[in-house]
Amino acid sequence: MPLRVQILVYDGVEEQDFIGPRDVLGHAERAGGQVRTTLVRPSAPGTVTCFFGTEVSVPAAWEPTDTDVLIVPGGGDQLIHDPEVLRNLVRAQQAGVTVAGVCTGVMVLSAAGLTKGRPCTTHHLAQAELAAQGGTVIDARVVDDGNLVTAGGVTSGIDLALWMITRECGPSIAAGVESIMEYEQRGVVWRSSSD
Repeated sequence: MPLRVQILVYDGVEEQDFIGPRDVLGHAERAGGQVRTTLVRPSAPGTVTCFFGTEVSVPAAWEPTDTDVLIVPGGGDQLIHDPEVLRNLVRAQQAGVTVAGVCTGVMVLSAAGLTKGRPCTTHHLAQAELAAQGGTVIDARVVDDGNLVTAGGVTSGIDLALWMITRECGPSIAAGVESIMEYEQRGVVWRSSSD
């Protein structure tokens, strides 16, 4: 069965935060990495307008427990103030979904209580706020704490997706994607001792 990945997009999402991971996962799909990626919206299929004005058609509604990995990109605080989204993030993780945040998308996970007392990271400008909300901030591009994986600012979403491919599909698939993209993972992935 392929690894099912959903990327949650919404009005105001930062383009690179979700396009970087989508590109990595798309190349893994084409390379036979047994990955299936879907862009999803919190409520229903439709068009979102991204942070820099790009309009993206999103084919599916978010089904919180119908995936293996959920990636929450940053870009705006709309989701932080949506109690249904926050409840669904908790429900997803409780159902066994690995929840991943990119950049300030991690602050959405924090608002849902998923980072409290756990190793995590976010964009350097939001790290103090993340720590104030109870996250144990680690200075790394990608922090893997099992069912919670977080990444720093913007381009680190590419590294998060490459790490998820390495972790779930194997290093040879990830290396193949790096070759196609002419990109090498940056920095060391910080992993919790429980892994």
